[in-house]
This record gives sequence, C-alpha cells and structure tokens, in this order.
Amino acid sequence: MARLIFLFLSFLILITNVTISSICNGNSVHAVCIESEKEALLKFKQGIVDRTNRLASWVTDGDCCRWMGIVCDNMTGHVFELHLRTTPPWDVDYEVNYLVYNYEADEAYERSRLGGKISPSLLHLKHLSYLDLSNNDFGGIHIPKFFGSLGSLRYLNLSNANFGGEVPHHLGNLSNLIYLNLGNNNDTMYVENLHWFSNLSSLEYLDLSFVDLSQASNWFHALNTLPSLVELHLSECLLPYQLYPIASVNFSSLVALSFSESSFQNLSVINWIFGLKNLISLDLSNEDIEGLIPYGLRNLTSLKHLDLSNNHFNSSIPKWLYTFALLESLNLWGNDLRGQISSEIDKMNFIVDLDLSYNSFEGQIPIRSMGNLCNLRSLSFYGVNLSLNISNILEVFSRCVSNKLESLSLDDCRLYGQLTNQLGNFKNLKELNLCNNCISGSIPESIGELSFLKHLYFSQNKLKGNLPKSFGQLSNLEVVYISYNFLDGTLSKKHLFNLTKLLVLIADGNPLILKDDPSWISPFQIQILKLSSSHLGPQFPHWLSSQTHLRYLDISNSRITCTIPSWFLNLSHHLRYLNLSQNHIHGQLPSICSFNDPISQIFSYLTILDLSNNLLSGSLFNFLCHGVNETTNQMFFLNLGNNFLSGELPNCWSKRPHLEVIVLENNRFTGKIPSSIGTLQFLKSLHLRKNNLSGEIPMSIRNCTALQTLDFGENELVGNIPSWMGCNLPHLTILSLRSNNLSGYIPRELCTLNFLQILDVAHNKLLGSIPSCIGNLTTMVYFVNGSFGNYIEYDSLYDDMSSFDYGSSYFIENLFLVMKGQFYEYGITLNLVRVLDLLDNSLFGDIPLKITRLQGLQSLNLSHNHFTQRIPPNIGDMSSLESLDLSVNKLLGSIPKSMSKLSFLSYLNLSGNQLTGKIPLGTQLQSFDASCYVGNELCGLPLMENCNEVNERVPGTGNDAGKDMDGDKVNWLLVSMALGFVFGFWSVLSPLVISRQWRYTYYQYLDKIWRKSQSL
Repeated sequence: MARLIFLFLSFLILITNVTISSICNGNSVHAVCIESEKEALLKFKQGIVDRTNRLASWVTDGDCCRWMGIVCDNMTGHVFELHLRTTPPWDVDYEVNYLVYNYEADEAYERSRLGGKISPSLLHLKHLSYLDLSNNDFGGIHIPKFFGSLGSLRYLNLSNANFGGEVPHHLGNLSNLIYLNLGNNNDTMYVENLHWFSNLSSLEYLDLSFVDLSQASNWFHALNTLPSLVELHLSECLLPYQLYPIASVNFSSLVALSFSESSFQNLSVINWIFGLKNLISLDLSNEDIEGLIPYGLRNLTSLKHLDLSNNHFNSSIPKWLYTFALLESLNLWGNDLRGQISSEIDKMNFIVDLDLSYNSFEGQIPIRSMGNLCNLRSLSFYGVNLSLNISNILEVFSRCVSNKLESLSLDDCRLYGQLTNQLGNFKNLKELNLCNNCISGSIPESIGELSFLKHLYFSQNKLKGNLPKSFGQLSNLEVVYISYNFLDGTLSKKHLFNLTKLLVLIADGNPLILKDDPSWISPFQIQILKLSSSHLGPQFPHWLSSQTHLRYLDISNSRITCTIPSWFLNLSHHLRYLNLSQNHIHGQLPSICSFNDPISQIFSYLTILDLSNNLLSGSLFNFLCHGVNETTNQMFFLNLGNNFLSGELPNCWSKRPHLEVIVLENNRFTGKIPSSIGTLQFLKSLHLRKNNLSGEIPMSIRNCTALQTLDFGENELVGNIPSWMGCNLPHLTILSLRSNNLSGYIPRELCTLNFLQILDVAHNKLLGSIPSCIGNLTTMVYFVNGSFGNYIEYDSLYDDMSSFDYGSSYFIENLFLVMKGQFYEYGITLNLVRVLDLLDNSLFGDIPLKITRLQGLQSLNLSHNHFTQRIPPNIGDMSSLESLDLSVNKLLGSIPKSMSKLSFLSYLNLSGNQLTGKIPLGTQLQSFDASCYVGNELCGLPLMENCNEVNERVPGTGNDAGKDMDGDKVNWLLVSMALGFVFGFWSVLSPLVISRQWRYTYYQYLDKIWRKSQSL
C-alpha cells in the first residue's frame, strides 16, 4: 500500500513538473473555451460596430480563449475577463503627441473605437469578473440595465465610452464590485438618486467624473456607506451646494480624492475633507475657491499630492503648508497668491513636483532656499515675476537640484543675464523652458551635455550668435523652439546630424542661413517645421524631399526665387499646413498640379494653404476644380492673394465645402463672381479686392450666413448694393465695396447689421440720401475699449492646430482703408477701427442728425457728394472721431461750435462747400492747415481773413434778428453810431427840403459868409 501511495505521489510530482516546465517555456496549458460562452460572445459581436475589424479573430471555428481581448480560466475554460478598451493616442508626452500625431493618430483612434449595441448575451458569461469597454463610442446609448445581473463582476470600466442618460440603479446589485469607473462619458449622463450605492460595500475605486449629480441630494450620504472606498473621483459632477447633517464620516480608508471643477461656492460642503487624516492625494483644482487657502488643510499632514490650482486665492502661502514634510507634489498654478515665498520652503524635503506658475508673488524669491530641494524633478514658475539673473539660478540650482531635475519651466519670468556653462550640470533635464524673457548672449557649448533633453524652448529672448556645435549631440531632442531671437550664422548639418528623434523645429524670426546640400539626407523625419524669415533660398532646400511625415511647413519670407520643384509635391499628401508666402516663387499655378496623382490625394489632409505675395501666374481652374473630392477635402483657409493669377474665377467652389477664409485679392481675375461661392456655408472671410471682376454681386452669397468680412473693393462690379446683406448676413463686420460701379440707393437693411464696424462704399455711383437709421449701427455707437482684442481672428471648426504658437492656423483679418486722407493696411489693430466711408458718390440731401449717435466712429468721409443744408449741430457728440472729411459738397451755414469738442480729431477737410461765418475757437480747429477751409466764406484762425466789423451782419432781418448765424451778440456801438449819423444828417437837411423860406434864408446866410471871405 505504501508503495502504491509512493508511486501515485511520484506521478503527481512528475505531472506538476511537466506543467511548470511548459508554463516556464511559454507553452501554457489552458482549457478550451465553453461552447455556450463562445456563442454568447459571437452574438455580442453581431451588435458591435467594428470599423477596423478589431474582432477579426472572433470566428465560429476558433477557440474563444485565444480571441483578442478574451481571458479564460486556464483550468475551467470559463471566460472571466473581457478587455475591449481602445487605446487612445495620448501619453505622458502629451504636447509632442498632440502637435505631431494629432490628425492621423486621432483619426485612427476614432475609427478603431467600438460602437453599436451591447447584446444581453453577455449574461451567459456567468464567471465574468472583469469588463472593460472604456474609450469606445456607443453613441450616447444608456448603460445596459442587465449589467446589474453580471453578479461575478469585480471590475467594471465604462469610462470615456460615450454612454448617456440615467445611470441604471441595477448596478447596485454588483455586490462583489471593487472597481467602478463611469467617468468622462456623454454630458447627458446623470444620476438622480444614489441610494443603490449602499449595496456596493466592497467598492474600493469609484470614478463618476462628468456625471451630473445635481439632483442627487443624497450623494454624500450614499458615498458614506462605502467603508472600503480607497479612491474617489467626482470632478465636474455639478454637486449640490448644500449637505444635510450626518452623524459621522465613514471614509477612514480613503487615500485619494478628486473634486476638480465642482465649483463649490460654500466651503462648508467640503469641511468633512479636513478630517481625512489618512488622505494621501487631494485634488481641489478649478473650484473657484476665493480668499485664503482653507485653514482646515493643515490637518492633512499625510498628504503627498496636493492640487489647488486655478482657484482664486489672494493671500500668501500659509506657513503651515511649508511644514508638510511628506509632500511630493504641490500645484498652486493659476491663483492670485501674493506676498513672499518663505525661505522655509526648504523644509519640503521630499517635494518632487512644484508648480507655482501664474501667481503674483512679491519680493525676492528665496532661490537659495529652493536650491536645497534636492529631490525636485519638476519646477515651474511660468508667468511669475522673478526678475532674476539666469546665471544666478543656474549657479544655485547646480548644488543639488540639478542632480534630479527633469523639467524646468521659467517662461515669462522677466529673467535677464546670460546662460553660463553651468547649464551642463543639469544632466537629467528632459524639458527646459526659458521662453519670453530677456536672456541675452549666446547659447553655451555645455548645452550638448544635456543628453536626456527632449524639449527645448528658448523663443522670444535676445539670444544671439550661431547655435553651438554641441547642439548636434542632443540625440534625444524632439522639440526645439528658438524663434524670435537674434540668432544668426549658418545652421548646418553639423548641428542636425545626430538629431534622429527631432519632430518639431520652430526657428522663425531669426536671420539664420541654411545652406542647401543636395547630397545630404537628414537623419530625422520632422513633422513640424517653421523657418520663416530665415535665409533658405534661392532654391527649395533639397533635404525636405526626404521628409515623408511632414505635417506643418512654414518657409515664408525665406528668399526663395525659383519655381516649385516636382519633388516638393510629394510632401503634400501629408501636409495639413503649408505657407510659402512672401517669397519670389514664380511659374504658373497649374504647374503645381502637373503630376499623375489626382489633387484630392496630394492635398487630402491640407487644411491651410498660403501662397500669397509671390509671382505665381496662370488660371485657378485646374488647381481648384480638378479631381477634388468634396467629401474628404478639409481645406478651410486659402490665400493666393498678391500674385499674377488671371482668367475667370472657376465655378466649382462646392468642391471645397469647408472653406472659411478665401483671399484672392490683388490678382488679375476677370469675369463674374461665381455663384457656387454661395455653397460655402462656413465662409467667414472673402477677399476679392483689386481684380477686374465685373457683373453684379451674386444673390447666392446670401447663403453664406457666417460671413464676417466681405471685401469686393477695386473691381468693376455693377448693380445695386443687395438689400439681403442686412437680412441674411447678420454677422457681417466688414463690408468694403469701394471703387466699383455700383448704383442705386444705400439699402436701409444695412442698418440692422449690429456687428458692422467698417462700411466702405467710396468711389461708386450711389444715389439718394443716407438712411436716417444709420445711427442704429450698434458697433459704431459704442466706444472702442479693446475688450475683444485688437485684431479680428477666426477660430476654425478644424482648429486643432490653432492653439499652439508654432503656427497661426487661425487667420488674422487685414484690410486696406482710407484714413486721414491716406491708404493704410490694418491687421493687428483692425478690431479697434470704426469707419464709414461714402466718398465720391452722388448722394444728396441732409446729413442725418442721427449719424451723430455713432460715438465710436473714428473716420467719417462724406466728401465729393451733393449734401446740402447744415452740418449737424451736435456733431461734437461723435467724440471718437479722428478723421472727418465733408469736402466738396454744398453744405451751408456756419461750422457748429460743438465741433471744437472733438479732442481726438487729427484730420479735417471742410473745403469746397458754402460755409460762412467764423471758425469756432478751440484747440483743435485752429491747429489745422488753412487748406482745410478753402472754398468757403469763412473767417478767423487759421485763415488770414479776420472777422472785423465791416464783415459783420447787420441785425434785424429774418431769423438772425438780434444775433448772427452762430449766435454772436450784435455790436450795438456800431449800430448807435450809424443811427446817430443818420439822425443828425436828416435833422439839418430835412427843414431845408420842406420849407422854401428856410432854404432862402439859409442860402442868403451862406452867400453873406462867402462875400466876407472874398473881401479879406
């Protein structure tokens, strides 16, 4: 018997050893999946939308335990884990990932997300303990109620899967659940009552971020029934502001808590947090908390991670916070913290990540105390006024901080001085940001010792000289920002030969020279390249031909003087942004498209194209119309202005349905404006100025209801100004129709354009009077304060590239205007300009009194028309006027006294009218040249003709009795002298005329006197 037992045990040991050996050799033993469970999974697959065929392995004749995403029990074959999470393209290196991979990686991610309906066949998976459907897209459907019947579930992750509606209370039946994540779903997801949470007594992890809990008044009581809870996330849950009293808080196990963006207006809602003494991680960011940093936080001395960023604290950092010796991460970014940073900051011995950016600290930063924080890996003072010499910072931090520091951000800190060779001591740096300071001198050679450096930001400083040769040793470099310095010299292959990982190079605004070597093949595959204002020409750099992953390219103003080479076109099918403007590129535009592949493939991802200010010629037809697929084309910005393009504008604009900005100004286009432009429903800006376009403004443009800028100036357009502009283009901000042959009346409907700030219809053949409703142009009524920015820009529907300073994928509007008698181009200040220009038409009648309501108007030009009557007496109310031209009309009367109140007026022309009287006294009106008043009957300074007594009007006639036309008092001294003379003269002469006897006596008397005089 003993022998049999021995043999049996030996057999078991042998089997065990074989099994262990198989597992160690990678030949794991597992049971075949259960047939009923395989059928359940296949039914589940039928309801799933799988655009990239991720579930291709799920076939009827296969072993479901070997299918993608399935984990089975090796002994029983039961399915107990289902991993169908879609991996997003984001990682810890978010910025580079976003900049470089955003378009294609996000496209791939969106396509790979599973969707459709979830079959209740999953109920047949009785042993399922793990279900992960996160990062998919189920189109806002409700979370299936039957999930509550998956009784074996211990892990349920439905985050970021676009579920919506009410969270089913049936989930409360999952009594074995340890992990529940419902965060970041459709914004329609909500919970009205959390009473069912009381059944989840085993729950350790809970994330309800972005779930609307505003109606769940019992949220705190419900969560308080979870005694095992370790980690809780309630970001942006719209939690009620009031808590009902509770006997005791039952969160003794809680170590991590996030309430980000819950916007607590009453701190009493979170007072219970201050009793969680075991708390290790606390996130109260974006809460709009005002005043002091909550005093109750001093009790949480076990904290290792504290995030109070983006609140409204306006105090200094409290002293008790410096005593948190265990703190490893402290984020106070984006508050209004003031006062001084205490030297006791060096007590935070374990601090690893410290972010004090965007605060208003006062006094000197205790840089020497911070030099003792030897465990620092990340330090950010972005936007804080440090006013320190960069060399002092490098010196202090070189003691021990440099040993572990991986990220140093001192952007916009008013640093000065020069970089020293001590920079080489920071050998673990991965990111260095010194942008927007006043750092001068050259970049030291020691930068080459930063072998781990991945991101380098030196833009907007005063650095000069050439890049050091050691720059080429930074083999891990991925992102380089050195734009807008004074760097010069030659950027050669010696600087680039070892940068095999380089993805982003932003070096614009420097007079760098890049010599082209046709034999050189770059070691990197760059994706974002900006070298505008560098010296690349006269040829296109040939090394670009090897850049097959280029997404963003700006080589504008780089002295290129050749035609576009054929190899360059091979780059375009990857490009999203291409800017070749402000060069001397010549050749016909169709030559750009002279290739075998259709344009739709070459420009399939291109969203922004700027070829303006070159010497390109030819027609636009092949470029715009040939082979374009309107369903895939994503171009929203097209600028071909200031070239020599000719021919008619093609009528195929519907092939570019996403266009938002079209600039074709200053070319040689002829013919009519094509009606297909009216199909562009997203169009915001249309510039056709200075061509030879004829015909009428097409009615189809009324369909472009998003239009904000319409510039058809300097063409040969005829017909009327369409009245539908006032009704169908409600967002119109700029309307320029100057220098055409338009006729008819100014439509009253334009008065309804509340956003109109520039109306320029000068040099046309318009008739009639100015509509009396002109004073209703709201934007011209109010003073300009710049609260909406100095310039007009357009944030595109496809603006995923627009928020980064590596390239302005948004378009800053620009316009040519006549101001103060001169042509000016306005761009970065256009949003501050208000202009009404009706120059050189055939308008007549009165200048409407309501025009003086336009108190925000800066330039008013009504010259060379046929306006009559008086200048509006309260024209002085237009207090923003800087330029006023009423010349060459038929205006009568005197200059209103109120005009002297126009304190901003710097240009005035009233010449060529029929104005009379004295020029009102005032600082402004006497400062203008006399030519401003010629052709009138005016007097007074600055004219040479004085308003003396002879020229004064005699009172007593008509409406001017007692006063002259401008209300001056009558000079009664002159009047009395005249009356006295008349009275004295006729008192002597009248008796002689009336009485013959008096005449005889008077003549005898005169004769007697004459005889006596003769005798003498």
